[in-house]
Amino acid sequence: MSSQKTGSREEKRAKLKVIGDQLGEYTQEGELYEKLADNRVFCYSCGHRCRIADGLAGVCKVRFNQGGKLYVPWGYVAGLQCDPIEKKPFFHAMPGTDALSFGMLGCDLHCDYCQNWITSQVLRDPNAVAPARVISPEQMLDIAEREHVSTITSTYNEPLITSEWAISIFKQAKERGFLTSYVSNGNGTPEVLDYLRPWVDLYKVDLKSFRDKHYRELGGLLSNVLETIKGLKARGFWLEIVTLVIPEFNDSPEELKEMAEFLVSVDPFIPWHLTAFHSDYKMTDRDNTNVTTLLKAAEVGREVGLKYVYIGNAPGQVDGWENTWCHNCNELLIERYAYHIKQIRLKAGRCPKCQIETPGRWSSPRFKLDYQIDNNHGWIRRLRF
Repeated sequence: MSSQKTGSREEKRAKLKVIGDQLGEYTQEGELYEKLADNRVFCYSCGHRCRIADGLAGVCKVRFNQGGKLYVPWGYVAGLQCDPIEKKPFFHAMPGTDALSFGMLGCDLHCDYCQNWITSQVLRDPNAVAPARVISPEQMLDIAEREHVSTITSTYNEPLITSEWAISIFKQAKERGFLTSYVSNGNGTPEVLDYLRPWVDLYKVDLKSFRDKHYRELGGLLSNVLETIKGLKARGFWLEIVTLVIPEFNDSPEELKEMAEFLVSVDPFIPWHLTAFHSDYKMTDRDNTNVTTLLKAAEVGREVGLKYVYIGNAPGQVDGWENTWCHNCNELLIERYAYHIKQIRLKAGRCPKCQIETPGRWSSPRFKLDYQIDNNHGWIRRLRF
């Protein structure tokens, strides 16, 4: 039996090595690093701030030192899909439009409940299999134009660790008039935020917990994420926060209140999305989040002072928490059902009743402000430009 287990472990290691060797072909020298003595390098693409010896990789396993140079993922995607921007989720940016979402492989964290583990954990878990597809920025943006999207989004795996590739795409995307966005765990650094700022418009952070103990279990530090959230706001990114509410992990009223109070201290107008957990990957030992818990969490956010609190993954069950309401007069501004838009009443980003401005990104160089109701289904058509 022990020899079988040993053989199995060796097979898994061999499989991971093959994948690592293959991905090593899709690389280019990075920009988010400094050279150190003895052929070591200092990588600052994420909060781990790895000092990497020659021949080794960082915590993410996809940024590696070869001959005193840091090589980073380049020239491929492991996921590429057009879907509603509300799915990211961004509720205060380009409602009713689609985003072209792309991702690579690898992550700097290892969450047991990861819903994208097939791509994020491919170099840690031999059961995670997601083939790389070679593609150029030009090809990707041609797809974006053909599919009439408003936004290009780096997502699925952790975009911070593949930032050089994302920015090479985003530079061309900006020239063509697209908005750009990150869907991230927020384990950043000041250096990477400065690097991203000229090229990234929208940034969504997963605030996974308000307990450092839990973040350490996932492979990170709470302080890094909190500093990233503050840094994103200070630098002028459009910022939205998501918390996956997990039973017996982060769902206590006390912890949720602390999260909300922190967000209010940064900016009470930051949208906070509370989404329902479902069993996935290695976390199958607890029930899915019930709607009552989400409703109570949303009330906590509103009572603490957040102006825009949303509930996700429970369409039609959450008493209007899917919708956007005017923070001044409580007029309905955007009516949603899941990722679908039923009604948009904003006028140039302002409430039609009291005329106060609603924070967000409501237009872009490519975007045509032409909202139309589909009378057959009661939904707004996905917007075209």
